[in-house]
Amino acid sequence: MNLRLPLCSIFVLLGPALAIAEPSPSTSGTEVYPFPEVVVQAARPQTTVGGAGVIEAAVDSLAIPPAATVEEVLDALPLLHVRRNSRGEAEISARGSESRQVAVLVDGVPITLAWDARADVSVIPATALESVTFTRGLASMLHGPNVLGGVIEARIGQSRIDQSAASAQLTMGADDAGAFGTTVSGVLPARTASAAWLFRGGVGFRKSDGDPLARGIEEPIDTGNDLRLNTDFENLNGFVSARYEAQAGPWASLSASRFTEERGMAAQLGVADEDARLWRYPFIGRTLAVLSAGTGFHASPLGGRGDVEASIGFDHGRTEIDAYTSRAYDELDTFESGRDQTMTVRLLADQSVGARGSLRGALTLSNIRHDEVIPDGRFEYQQRLWSAGLEHVHRLVEAHGALNALNLSVGGAFDLGQTPKAGGRETLRDLSEWGGRVGLSALMHQGRTTLHAGLSRRARFPALRELYSGALNRFAPNPDLEPEKLVTIEAGATRRIGQSQVQAVVFHNQMRDAVVRTTLEDRRFMRVNRDELTSTGLELVGSSQIGPVGLTASGMVQSVDLTNTDADESARPENLPEVSGDLSIRFPVALKANGSVSLEYIGDQFAIDPATGDDAELSAEAVVGAALAREWRLGSGWGGRTLRTLEARLACDNLGDVARYDAAGLPDPGRRLRFELRIR
Repeated sequence: MNLRLPLCSIFVLLGPALAIAEPSPSTSGTEVYPFPEVVVQAARPQTTVGGAGVIEAAVDSLAIPPAATVEEVLDALPLLHVRRNSRGEAEISARGSESRQVAVLVDGVPITLAWDARADVSVIPATALESVTFTRGLASMLHGPNVLGGVIEARIGQSRIDQSAASAQLTMGADDAGAFGTTVSGVLPARTASAAWLFRGGVGFRKSDGDPLARGIEEPIDTGNDLRLNTDFENLNGFVSARYEAQAGPWASLSASRFTEERGMAAQLGVADEDARLWRYPFIGRTLAVLSAGTGFHASPLGGRGDVEASIGFDHGRTEIDAYTSRAYDELDTFESGRDQTMTVRLLADQSVGARGSLRGALTLSNIRHDEVIPDGRFEYQQRLWSAGLEHVHRLVEAHGALNALNLSVGGAFDLGQTPKAGGRETLRDLSEWGGRVGLSALMHQGRTTLHAGLSRRARFPALRELYSGALNRFAPNPDLEPEKLVTIEAGATRRIGQSQVQAVVFHNQMRDAVVRTTLEDRRFMRVNRDELTSTGLELVGSSQIGPVGLTASGMVQSVDLTNTDADESARPENLPEVSGDLSIRFPVALKANGSVSLEYIGDQFAIDPATGDDAELSAEAVVGAALAREWRLGSGWGGRTLRTLEARLACDNLGDVARYDAAGLPDPGRRLRFELRIR
């Protein structure tokens, strides 16, 4: 396995981070060890006591366009791979995992428990998000069922009240391909003698005529505008949230968002019309609401202190798909209409145990319904998923020389899956699996160094779509799929030196009964269980502020193998590059402006050729971006303290106009020039 030059450059540039002065002591708590904030506009590494690596980012600090979706937020996070699949959906993966193995939680409620067991993050608005936390691997048994490859936690209503004055924000932007987007949002705090309130709301709109063609890419049909055929979209979104915090400790929050869109979907190049997915989505809609409440920490009837939290989430979606006979998109072939409704209840409880320990428990119940209408008729599906988890965290050592604290985390979970409705077919038997983990975390050198390690085992039940969907005759259903079982080992270190921090993590994943897709003789796909998928790798992520220059970098090297022991065959799985990395440098330029340059590298990977069914190699590519921004302070005539700054930004995505393939037959967009304004 060759370490390509772009990745080597990333690691070399981390070197200056090791030459910065020492920081002030940390005052971290017993369960999470965050490092003090580094003054850069970037994501930053953290480490949890559970023994897993964590990345945290404020959404406002990310260079994303107005009216962005969660896809663009997650694409800006290091060590998280976001790609578009042949259905036009945005998938996420980490550490040799695929998108159904990474959980996405909004205000504590998982939204990946659904018909497809994954969140298409291209249809989740980011207007409402304040912060995003990405945990690589499995840090806890309490996040609910089907959590294997990592956890993404986004907060809207559950964000803490940390401002005392009203504020507003207006963003707008356009690009040279004809896209336009704008958002308007506001925050209104209120306080009484005994409590505090925070109200937030906003709307966003975005429209695009399509993605620009990269250099050397040609459509079978001339579009006349140098845009990818059938990649136009138009969407509208909005959100409201409210949070109440009493001085005595109890709190409650409510968040609700709505997203609607009409969009095309790029067809795979090099594939005959009869074999390609020639789809349009005349309507996609998603409504998400979460109601949460908690007692706050109080004296517990069991002794010590404890608290209880409860969340109820409602996730409703509707997707219309029209399939066409040719790339002219003028003759309808067939259609599919799907309605999804998922209701999730999640209970959490904490209880202190003696002076050094804490006990946490969680119960998650999700009821998933999917109604499908296709030319053959209407079919109803239902799945119930249960998960009960318990964890104990104990401080083994409080202070001993250079060792400030040593914590042990031990947890277990029991998961249950039921399928009451299977579209008229025979329902599955009840499935059950267990999970367990043990983690260690050591805080050293007055908070400047954290060492962590973890060992875990967890399973994932197949989704309703994997079991029963024909995807407009592109897939053959397979109701005999078994749960995937994953064992993960990881160990790492996080070091803070002055205004720099670096994290290195080694990991090994071993998955039994991995669900992968194969090609049948009739050229349809089928999902099957393969005996074993293993991935072993190293992750590096760091950020630094060297005078006026800010630097963030990350990289991953992994070896991934898919083994069918019955046939004694080993192969590379789909869409899992063995080398990847990114680099971002921010620096001042003339006239009080700031510039930035970014590089994203994805190494060689494999995908199934839709025309032949054979493995096709996707070549490694590096994509460079650049931006120039300037900020002005606004006078009181703009609205007092409500609107305080104006920022203008000029950005170029894919500066080299590189034709990078992250999926078979689907090149990423070419060069795009964006201009954006933000008033806040």
